Amino acid sequence: MSIIVQKYGGTSMANSECVKNVAEKVVGTKRKGHDVVVVVSAPAGMTDQLVNRAKEITDKPSGRELDMILATGEQISISLLAMAIKALGEDAISFTSAQVGIYTDKNHNKAKIEEIDTSKINRALSEGKVVIIAGFQGVTKDLEITTLGRGGSDTSAVAIGVALKADEVEIYTDVDGIYTADPRIVPNAHKIDYITFDEMLEMAGSGAKVLHLRSVELAAKNNIPIHLRSSFTDTIGTYVTDEEEKMEEVLVRGVAHTTNNAKITIANIENTANNIAYIFKTISDANINVDVITQNYINKEGITISFTVAQEEYDRALTLSKRLGKELKADDVYGNEQVAKVCIIGVGMKSTPGVASRVFGCLAQNGVAIDMVSTSDINITCVIPQEDYSKAVLAIHNEFEL
Repeated sequence: MSIIVQKYGGTSMANSECVKNVAEKVVGTKRKGHDVVVVVSAPAGMTDQLVNRAKEITDKPSGRELDMILATGEQISISLLAMAIKALGEDAISFTSAQVGIYTDKNHNKAKIEEIDTSKINRALSEGKVVIIAGFQGVTKDLEITTLGRGGSDTSAVAIGVALKADEVEIYTDVDGIYTADPRIVPNAHKIDYITFDEMLEMAGSGAKVLHLRSVELAAKNNIPIHLRSSFTDTIGTYVTDEEEKMEEVLVRGVAHTTNNAKITIANIENTANNIAYIFKTISDANINVDVITQNYINKEGITISFTVAQEEYDRALTLSKRLGKELKADDVYGNEQVAKVCIIGVGMKSTPGVASRVFGCLAQNGVAIDMVSTSDINITCVIPQEDYSKAVLAIHNEFEL
């Protein structure tokens, strides 16, 4: 019997009617002859409410205690869904991640899954039950509760799918698939039927929030297909799968963007490999993630380094960069919190010249200045002024007739 893992997000669990709707979908899948494992998030808005409650007590709650309170949200979802499924005549059992044995490292609030004990899940499935598991959370070997960070339920679902050797992981959300661009910016954006793991990794890492980056990485590594679809309709969504030849026929798959970016520049330091390595090791050791990096050579001896970070990391990153600049005798260290990132993604770009020139040309024609550029075989990323992101996304979407 095939195993299907289904994940339902917060909007799918928002209220009692939503929970009943999810239960009907789950039971429908079960009655088609599949073993079903369901991973759920906390009801919409509850995680934010719990964070706010904690911050009413203290501005800086400890990671451990924050995980303790955050993990309660999913417990509400799993128990209500188990009740709803039983009310429809199918047997179901709910588990917290700790009860199942989803073991993580000790990094509170940003834990990574290391191991999953599938014995309880398999036993319940063999008894004909639907298994419902709390997403977003895990437990250390010392039985300390951890959470996986925002979007962690997607990662929970894929990790469980991998551990169970599931046939497919279905991610249900409030949208019916992945679009060629944000429909709020590009009204004529259309749903993508199939997308490769590589393209989805680029999309997820470049601002498309429908799938969490870590979940796509895990699915790609283990070649387990993801079907992203709406929890409110029965329509087919977007399949994320291994690369197929037919996908290469499409030049550009889509345009993604983010606006929560900041740029930092360390101007004119001595151009040595040791200096550059030292800068980024120091930033990495501070647990700050760097995205786009550019180097501009001032002369044979001097180099200016610019890089982007998430806005929430800007203050820490700038403070650290100023310390590094002083240490390395930089001419100046400065930043800009108001930048956006626009990314053009498609496996077809690997074998087609001239894509970059079309991107730069259409942005220039629309008065969008490019501050930084980063490229790979299937991605062109442009860092631009934040106020221009909508104009840039629309211009590129029109240029490639997506």
